[in-house]
Amino acid sequence: MTEISFYHLLHTPLERALPKLIEKVLESGARAVIRTGSTDRAEALNGELWTFDDHSFIPHGTAQDGNSTLQPVWITPDEENPNGADILVLTDGVESTEIGNYRRCLEMFDGRDEVAVADARRRWAAYKDAAHGLTYWQQTESGGWEKKA
Repeated sequence: MTEISFYHLLHTPLERALPKLIEKVLESGARAVIRTGSTDRAEALNGELWTFDDHSFIPHGTAQDGNSTLQPVWITPDEENPNGADILVLTDGVESTEIGNYRRCLEMFDGRDEVAVADARRRWAAYKDAAHGLTYWQQTESGGWEKKA
């Protein structure tokens, strides 16, 4: 079964938290697909990953960039895995019917949005019923993560 980790954003937005998690994914030698709620959001995150830190580089791309098979990180609103990723990152409340095709899934949700929190709880229950391994990480004030469950 897929290991699913929920990342509860409380102090920084997705745009600031996501790059640090993606760096860890790449450090582990894994590839990732980041699913977004729209093409515009995918392109916005694309820009964020290019500019988040002057001393860091995250190789990535979107449909506008092309060469999906060469990209260690692929950002898309579509249910696709063109780069052969083993990590799926879900943002914007997006759900996937293909979670079982990944080794790990990172569910990132905004803890300041009541609807996003309720949706995350619903997905947690569904994943638990499907016997996926689950962990819950809560963002700390310093922008790090504390494992809660």
